[in-house]
Amino acid sequence: MTSANSQSMKPATVAKKLGIYLPATPQEFQDSVISRADFAELQANPPEWLAELRRNGPHPRPVVAQKLNVSISGLSRGGVEEALTTAEITALLQAPPAWLVAERSTHAAVRAEAQRVKDEAAKKDAKQARTAAE
Repeated sequence: MTSANSQSMKPATVAKKLGIYLPATPQEFQDSVISRADFAELQANPPEWLAELRRNGPHPRPVVAQKLNVSISGLSRGGVEEALTTAEITALLQAPPAWLVAERSTHAAVRAEAQRVKDEAAKKDAKQARTAAE
């Protein structure tokens, strides 16, 4: 899957960049070194196994957190330590347990605060720019 002279990446790096769970990939993928050209080809024309993993999982923790709209730490606090399939994520979203409701609320509050701080900094920068221009 790689040529001798090109830059290459480890399977774990490629899996992370593709947003897939490495242990669920074919053994051939896990045992190979992937060139940047091969990586670009995987992105542009994903093989069936990659499309299936993206569609149905199991998904790695960052993807699970994003789909549930919580932080990775929130997953841990909720007791989710394993990769989840799309069906398992859907089931959690359809009948959210108390921890998920609380973590989604916390995550939303943190994001709102981060946006407020960013907006405040932008206003301050704009005010400084106006003052400097005068």
